[in-house]
Amino acid sequence: MSSDDEGREEYLFKIVVIGDSAVGKSNLLSRYARNEFSAHSKATIGVEFQTQSMEIEGKEVKAQIWDTAGQERFRAVTSAYYRGAVGALVVYDITRRTTFESVGRWLDELTIHSDTTVARMLVGNKCDLENIRAVSVEEGKALAEAQGLFFVETSALDSTNVKTAFEMVILDIYNNVSRKQLNSDTYKDELTVNRVSLVKDDNTTTASKHTSGFSCCSST
Repeated sequence: MSSDDEGREEYLFKIVVIGDSAVGKSNLLSRYARNEFSAHSKATIGVEFQTQSMEIEGKEVKAQIWDTAGQERFRAVTSAYYRGAVGALVVYDITRRTTFESVGRWLDELTIHSDTTVARMLVGNKCDLENIRAVSVEEGKALAEAQGLFFVETSALDSTNVKTAFEMVILDIYNNVSRKQLNSDTYKDELTVNRVSLVKDDNTTTASKHTSGFSCCSST
């Protein structure tokens, strides 16, 4: 490893993807992590995660993105699943209103089980199915605004806004961490407890504020 690599700051952030079963959580993750989509993917059993890296302000930021089934029989994994998460994508299916109505419950669960500040993104998935849409863009935006969330509509099928959704959350986490006293031993201890790994940095960090939401209509 070169001296430049040794002195480079690295972050590892845990992000969870939550929402009802069959809203497309696993396909969103596989599209982002591997650029893959399976039209016949089965319900996730247990927990899976993928690690993705991106560079922000010259620093390597790794996101460990966790995916678990939204079916009620897997609620036993809840506490361990959320523990240490600093970001969350709350996903619903724009063609199934019941999944949109469940968002409040998922947000409550996130609040109960997460033990730190969490960057939250509301994701309306399957926006390629516009002809059978059951939840309008305006409804998604209104809920996100009411809950203080970022909002985006995505399509794991055609990749619309998938990268944007994950990277907005990662950037928001990075901004949150950058605003803290990174040289504080107390804060470093807190990061360790919450599974946010921090390697020494000699540089200050600034990042531009990102936009608050995208719909399918905004991407081609």
